[in-house]
Amino acid sequence: MQEQAWYLRATPSQVADRALLVGDRGRIDRIAVRLEDARFLNDDRGLWTVTGLYEGTPVTAAAFGMGAPIAAIVLHELSSIGTTTFLRLGTAMRLPPGGLGEFLLAEAAIRGESTSGTYVPDGYPAVSDYLLQSAVRRELASADEPWQAGMFASYDGFYTQMLALRERERASIAERVDELCSLGVLAIDMETSAVLAVAKALGARASSLCLATVAWEGARKLDEAEREQGEDRLVEIGLRSLKALGDTVVELERTQSEERT
Repeated sequence: MQEQAWYLRATPSQVADRALLVGDRGRIDRIAVRLEDARFLNDDRGLWTVTGLYEGTPVTAAAFGMGAPIAAIVLHELSSIGTTTFLRLGTAMRLPPGGLGEFLLAEAAIRGESTSGTYVPDGYPAVSDYLLQSAVRRELASADEPWQAGMFASYDGFYTQMLALRERERASIAERVDELCSLGVLAIDMETSAVLAVAKALGARASSLCLATVAWEGARKLDEAEREQGEDRLVEIGLRSLKALGDTVVELERTQSEERT
């Protein structure tokens, strides 16, 4: 185990065994106010990191900005100093026929980004950890929120692979989206497949829960007030999921023991 993370500048004693990964550093503030004894560990390069207690459970939260490369750096560094569970909380572009404001849980993701390919070979699946996903599903169900679980697709080029600004990309992006829709893909983003694949390669648990804030069809956005409320609920569900993970592990072990006997 490393003595100190390179960019995060955190040590093993400063981080928890479970972490929330967020893009927007503003979500760190949302998380920190819900933690007891919150300690900010780093703000270098905008990689805001905080550790505290959520209802007695140690939790670290770290912001990476945008894109798979930095998400993988933050995940890798936390893993190197002792974090073993990662839940990405973010936003995603909802594909037809879904609507805005839904919570979207990634069961798996198409690896359209390049970062995960530096960790794992072609064909390596990007799949969510079963136990962590089970904990998130329970919290979503108990929160009585609109949600869907299914396939994501992650890409590097926001304006070349996801949403065209130039006319010359419109046809190719529309063709890609049509194919994804025909395959039942729920949403596209820039990080989920890297988080899932890299965590697995490093021997960690990972899952990804996103709020649908943009609809691909018409590039419609969730209005600001609804987005603020949705992100508050996203953070609450994420924190409760990490706390509940321990109970999920205990219950699974009990069920497996009963099945063996």
